[in-house]
Amino acid sequence: MKEETAPRRCSRCAERKPRSAFASDKSAPDGLQAYCRECSAEYCRQRQEAKGKKVRVEVPVPRGHKRCPRCEQAKPYAGWERNKSSSDGWSSYCRECRAERNRISYFRREYGLTPAESDGLIAEQQGVCCICLAAPAEHVDHCHETGRVRGVLCFSCNAALGQFKDRPDAIRRAAAYVEGIAWKPTLVAPGVYQLPS
Repeated sequence: MKEETAPRRCSRCAERKPRSAFASDKSAPDGLQAYCRECSAEYCRQRQEAKGKKVRVEVPVPRGHKRCPRCEQAKPYAGWERNKSSSDGWSSYCRECRAERNRISYFRREYGLTPAESDGLIAEQQGVCCICLAAPAEHVDHCHETGRVRGVLCFSCNAALGQFKDRPDAIRRAAAYVEGIAWKPTLVAPGVYQLPS
């Protein structure tokens, strides 16, 4: 009983520390690691650097906050999404960074575009929709058969192409209809209808 509460000596720094300062190790005779937690962390950091790997420096954050590795800001838990599978119960990245990472991943997966390429498409169009030439270009338009990216459209024009199922003949008839050409059959004689040419 006395042995469980007595301070223990770290093999690396040679300091006597309480048993709580040592991580558990089931294979050790007393069930604790030989190095204290600080020395163990320092040892692991040195090993990773010796292998040429990048090691993140632990930055202290206030209670109720978490540091985002992407934007490197400590934000309150309200700025994070829940994640049951992580050790602390919060996602790895803050909401803004996570949304940006998801957006980049979506464009790469769906269209094969990097952020620079999609920004380049928008710049080529001077930031406006290719069809209406008025609204800002925000939605990538692509051929559903080949997957080829055609341009960047506003929401309305992109939705309209989707409603017409990318059929040029239907789009031409719609344009003619809007321009005033009647597409209804006209009655020429009893039972005889003339279709517009």
